[in-house]
Amino acid sequence: MNTTNLTTFITVMQTGSISGAAEKLFITQPAVSKRIKNLEDEFNVTLFDTLGRGIVPTQAASELLPHAKRWLDDYDNFKINIQNSQQTVSGKLVIGTSHHIGLHHLPPVLKQFIQMYPAVQLEVHFVDSEEAHKAVLDGDLSLAFLTLPPVYDKRLTYHTLWSDPLYFVTGTLSTLAKKSNVTLEELAHYPAILPAANTFTSQITLAEFAKQNLKPYATMTTNPLESIRMLVSVGLGWSVLPQTLINQDLARIDMAENLELQRYLGVVINPHLTRSASVDTLMQLLAPID
Repeated sequence: MNTTNLTTFITVMQTGSISGAAEKLFITQPAVSKRIKNLEDEFNVTLFDTLGRGIVPTQAASELLPHAKRWLDDYDNFKINIQNSQQTVSGKLVIGTSHHIGLHHLPPVLKQFIQMYPAVQLEVHFVDSEEAHKAVLDGDLSLAFLTLPPVYDKRLTYHTLWSDPLYFVTGTLSTLAKKSNVTLEELAHYPAILPAANTFTSQITLAEFAKQNLKPYATMTTNPLESIRMLVSVGLGWSVLPQTLINQDLARIDMAENLELQRYLGVVINPHLTRSASVDTLMQLLAPID
């Protein structure tokens, strides 16, 4: 329903004439008449009868008047409330995060955010980085914390938050744990446990082998890094893991090459979506390093 038509109708009822309403609204009399006609067509009723040079409200007009006033009041209140909500840190905030970031990097940030803004209903989805990346692009997530892709999508905005170097590791009882100066060519002959080839983390590892026209001998794939750590620790193969996951059950492989595998963790947002006050506030709590 057009609020302009309703406002014009109420003004006609208050002034008692088309000319009076036109003067008060600073529009022409034909414009007033057209708006009244639009309302009459919408409700399929006659709102004013013409009597001589004047007009007389019909019963339909008298019945419409209190409803029109209430509708406009509700509309004005809603407009004020929705504008305020855009500036208030409240409501529902849906974010995504990879399992690794959600377990090892995000807890302090989210804990602070929840304590500072209890009115926000925070919903956290644990998903693979690649899936989270697509969800932000599709508008299903307000933002996502993930392993940043080797090549950025120009439709999205990225902020680097944490540097996360990767190391070649194996189980402490593996023969690789006792070797020195292991080359990539030698390592390629040992069973490897890596994330799926389409994951950002795996792409970093595979690219290093590809520089020497090599390919790891991957006998098993699983995406959660915590699962890979367990499989490597029991001796099922070697892998590449961040420092945060290397525990007493793992040993770093002594590589011959001075390899520095590096991945970066951060947040991705869709700049084409309107950002709520909650998103802006969460972003302000983060401390980008780029």
